[in-house]
Amino acid sequence: MAVLHRLDVERLIRKAGAQRVSEDAGEKLTEFLEDKAIEIIEKAMTIARHARGRKAKKLKLTAEDILLAAS
Repeated sequence: MAVLHRLDVERLIRKAGAQRVSEDAGEKLTEFLEDKAIEIIEKAMTIARHARGRKAKKLKLTAEDILLAAS
């Protein structure tokens, strides 16, 4: 199930300068962005666990964790 809406992603493509966007292009970029986001989040969780210790009951991700994971 998609979390991001294809139409929102197509809007981003247009904002970047494309005048027309195929439905396939919107779908593929949506899939790619969701996969990449999950990859970054999983890496951020690893960073957060390491920084805060494994015994933390509730893991809270911070903007810093996300930025470190994305870089």
